Amino acid sequence: MNAKEAIWEAYRKECAPEIREELLSQYLPLVKNVASRMAIGFPKSVEVGDLVNTGVIGLIEAFRNFDPERGVKFETYAVPRIRGAILDELRSLDWVPRSTRARAREIERALVRLEGKLGRSPSDLELAGELNYELNDLYKALDDSNCTVLLSLDEMIYREDDNRQVPRVETVQAESKESVLNDLEKQELRAYLTIAISNLTEQEKLVIALYYYEELTLKEIGEVMSISESRVSQIHTKAVLKLRGMVREKFALT
Repeated sequence: MNAKEAIWEAYRKECAPEIREELLSQYLPLVKNVASRMAIGFPKSVEVGDLVNTGVIGLIEAFRNFDPERGVKFETYAVPRIRGAILDELRSLDWVPRSTRARAREIERALVRLEGKLGRSPSDLELAGELNYELNDLYKALDDSNCTVLLSLDEMIYREDDNRQVPRVETVQAESKESVLNDLEKQELRAYLTIAISNLTEQEKLVIALYYYEELTLKEIGEVMSISESRVSQIHTKAVLKLRGMVREKFALT
């Protein structure tokens, strides 16, 4: 039995406030890890420290509702609650201006156009030329577009049944609702993403792999690749916009 398990066992027996505080402190690194990984999707004006403070609220809520008898690890249960608390706090803020979203879509379309013309992933210089940007302006635009790589629930999309534009949130279905069609669509999307990722540059592939599969932070990826954290962020944003553009084109999404 490790130290954390011993504290849980003591808490189950006594439920003492001081043991509860000790447990919460044991999981603060988990909150910091979640907040650091989420920070890539938010503007630079949003401080990681603020995300951590909000995430602690989610940690406390998870701790309050956690039932150890279900046989689920607390970390597995807590992470979605921590993320949810952070997103709930930011949802009411206008943290992604329309101009920023429009710029991100412009970059996304340019990436798809160049991919078609060149038959390969465009360089930063080629992308800047396509957009009539200076290279530094492109990097600034990619930095600003970081916050758009997350799906917006307020984004207007077309419904399949009546082709009517509605906010994305109206199309979200409960996870428990089973659908053979939905399963097939997910399988097709996963298969296409594998192909799309193969079209990324080696540098972009590495960032995607380290971030999404190895779950490293931007700072850790920068240390692995010997580049700055800011440059990792730009590479990640460009890769995600490129993938999103290819997916939109393949599946005729708006």
